[in-house]
Amino acid sequence: MNYSNNHTSNLRNNTMIINGQGQVTAIPDIAVLRIGVQTMDENLTTAQQENARLSQSFLDAIQQLGITDIKTFQYTANRQFDFENGTRIDRGYLVRNIFEIRTSDMDTVGSIIDTAVSAGANVVDFVNFEVSNINLYYQQALNLAVQNAYQKASSIASSLGTAVNPIPAKITENSAAPIPFSVMFSTRESMVPTPVEPGTKEIIASVTVEFVF
Repeated sequence: MNYSNNHTSNLRNNTMIINGQGQVTAIPDIAVLRIGVQTMDENLTTAQQENARLSQSFLDAIQQLGITDIKTFQYTANRQFDFENGTRIDRGYLVRNIFEIRTSDMDTVGSIIDTAVSAGANVVDFVNFEVSNINLYYQQALNLAVQNAYQKASSIASSLGTAVNPIPAKITENSAAPIPFSVMFSTRESMVPTPVEPGTKEIIASVTVEFVF
């Protein structure tokens, strides 16, 4: 983003270029989980059938929690090979079926993971914590960044002994709205309840402002 006030620039000769930064804290209100089943067998059909059985089992369990926003994220069926002493060894087929689950009830994230694993899921890729109105928070941070630059410019102008307030002639946006952040999980073998804390999201914006005074 660039903002320029050419008329103002033509009126004044003194300029200064200031960097400003603004930061706001947002609390995530959406959780996106990618959970699924991975099976392996020498026979592709057998691997697929076992995968389908386990997938349906954990999906049924998740739906019993009241979760309805579920969709297939990834499905792959690949032949697996190992190499020993330069010889390729066929290890059969690996079938991977990953589902994306979305919920706005942040308190249920740990229960979803535990329920899925108990019911047959053996792959927990990650959990994304998102802020639904992140652009609104970013705009707030952007406004704070401009204010921060103005405060710096005013302080500098005051130290130079000028009574004229600096006026922004050009504003350059140096940042962009942030993307969701994720917490990585690996497949768990124990049944210890999964603690999941979405925490907070620090949204930072930065600008470069050219002032005239």
